[in-house]
Amino acid sequence: MIRMILFDVDGVLLSEERYFDASALTVWEMLHSPNYLGLAPDFFQPAPEEETIRRIRKEVFDQDKFLDFVKTRGINANWDMVYLSFSYQLVRLLAVLRDNYPDQVKAILQNQIDRDVLLRIQTLAVNVAFEVDYASFVEDFKKSTADKQALLQYLNDIVEQKTGIHTDIFARTSTLWDLCQETFQEWYLGDALIEKSIGRPALQKGKKGFLNDEIPIVEPEKMAKVLAELKSRGYVLGIGTGRPEIETREPLKALGLLQYFEENRIVTASDVLEAEKKYPDRAPLAKPQPYCYIQGLLGKDAEVKACFALPLPIEDGEELLIVGDSVADYMAARSIGCKFAATLTGLTGQEARGKFEELQADYILNDMTEVLAIVK
Repeated sequence: MIRMILFDVDGVLLSEERYFDASALTVWEMLHSPNYLGLAPDFFQPAPEEETIRRIRKEVFDQDKFLDFVKTRGINANWDMVYLSFSYQLVRLLAVLRDNYPDQVKAILQNQIDRDVLLRIQTLAVNVAFEVDYASFVEDFKKSTADKQALLQYLNDIVEQKTGIHTDIFARTSTLWDLCQETFQEWYLGDALIEKSIGRPALQKGKKGFLNDEIPIVEPEKMAKVLAELKSRGYVLGIGTGRPEIETREPLKALGLLQYFEENRIVTASDVLEAEKKYPDRAPLAKPQPYCYIQGLLGKDAEVKACFALPLPIEDGEELLIVGDSVADYMAARSIGCKFAATLTGLTGQEARGKFEELQADYILNDMTEVLAIVK
């Protein structure tokens, strides 16, 4: 009998669209801004109009084919998506530069890549013929069976294929991943809130942020009614999300939904990053790893070590229900050994039904309001 329900946020309670927009803009900035690779510095602007955002999203994610591919492979965090997309184009650029600068490129690929290294690459790329090719990502990565966080490490194989140089610098725990994460935060939070999130002002000023432009999946009143009913029936409600703390709490509070979730069971990407910093040998812990849901199950007052020590699959898995929209959520639920309800409100909408039927999800819902039918 279900006693606790842990909800994902993106694709379940809130639309992922603005997160995908911010992800595309991050890749676009890091490729074209003079603050990073500067491939076309005149092309970059920090406050693009909506029409420009739509065009950039379409180009960077190749009509969303990139998003569909990485989500199917178990990548759910936008930070990982930014890292994969940008790093792949960076590797393609380094492969071109190797013809003229073999020693420099080899040295670059043997050490961590930070912003200073990107600026050095920018100087090497002056007058070099290179064209960004977003569509080639899926074609190259389809050659591998890598999924989840192994997809990030597959970038090392791409390096060897394209340059003949062996490296292991591409990973979830790399300096470049941190840079991608912070640049994404600049876009999503904007100038006003970024310092609170990453501890420094925005590198590129002029970004408005998307936090006040969130789109609820279902009318907030309907979601509130469902959550209130679940609480009245005695269900414990929590959150396990790839969003950081601010991006989780502020929009849910504004929509009148935060109050229905137990404070001790709201687990965000900020909690995951903190756990990874404490125990770097256990990283990565982001979905599809089950850490955020395990922390929600045990409560945030439980030690991180207690989350690692919990035997999986758990006893009484029938008592926990995870509600998510992605394959990564499904994988996490299966690792835990609990029930999983897939909502068809993610990136591909109703088209995801076939995939979740193939995976034999316990429940497939049109949207989160149908949770009431599961627990009646």
